[in-house]
Amino acid sequence: LAGVTTKTSGFTLGQAIACAVEFDNQHCGIYAGDYDSYKDFADVFDPIIQEYHGISADAKHTSDMDANKIVGNIDPAVPVKSVRIRVGRSFNGFGLSPGITKQQRLDLEALLKVAFGNFTGDLEGNYYPLLGMEEGVRQQLVDDHFLFVSGDRNLIAAGMERDWPEGRGIFHNKDKTFLVWVNEEDQTRIISMQKGGDVKAVFERLARAIKAVEESVKKESGKEFMCDEKYGYIHSCPTNLGTGMRASVHVDLPGWTKEGLDKLQARCEELALQPRGTRGESGGQTGITYDISNKHRL
Repeated sequence: LAGVTTKTSGFTLGQAIACAVEFDNQHCGIYAGDYDSYKDFADVFDPIIQEYHGISADAKHTSDMDANKIVGNIDPAVPVKSVRIRVGRSFNGFGLSPGITKQQRLDLEALLKVAFGNFTGDLEGNYYPLLGMEEGVRQQLVDDHFLFVSGDRNLIAAGMERDWPEGRGIFHNKDKTFLVWVNEEDQTRIISMQKGGDVKAVFERLARAIKAVEESVKKESGKEFMCDEKYGYIHSCPTNLGTGMRASVHVDLPGWTKEGLDKLQARCEELALQPRGTRGESGGQTGITYDISNKHRL
């Protein structure tokens, strides 16, 4: 496999495992540079995916985005401050973040800009490119906790910050309840969120938003989401394969804060959940509010 180079973006197995070679703290440590990577390097990817997601070698992924099937909601008495559900989605014909070429990244951004312009109703909004962003706009996005920034050493090692910040940006609607990150760790991260604990409303908006993004891009270019019958929606990180969905709540956990983070992590592991600080995956923890989400996506 050492001599294999993928067709879409010229990616190699050496590039795929660069993170694990450089750092010894990886919980997965391998990234795909394009859809081809999962096929060309299947001997390496498949066992990792099966172990992480706890699936058998012949498992098939199923996805259902029908919001009407959600029954029940978070009890109003639970101290949940906000709900956020996101998915990653990638389009056929372009590399994934670790392998995408500079031209592919720019072409994809141009395509998405047109798509965003077609949104109507509560999904309507504005796109803010990172390149040449005015300071006032940047500060507002920071204050809203919407902005993704450079400097994550894993993303750098994996080749995801090449040509930074060109071809990257953020779209959000007027109510700031629907966002799309463009060309960060995935080609797109589609995010639905709001204050309070109304999971059903957040999921319903997300389902509409995903459909709107795909239909709009398909209308412009004929390109569809990469979807594999075995692994579902294709992402750069194998941990996100499947639905690509991370559904999270910000919730106050004073008791677990007293018990200690290691105890909380052990309990979450039993429930197939993942605790994070409220500043994201590598942002650390402040106070008693935690971000709790599903661990598996397949």
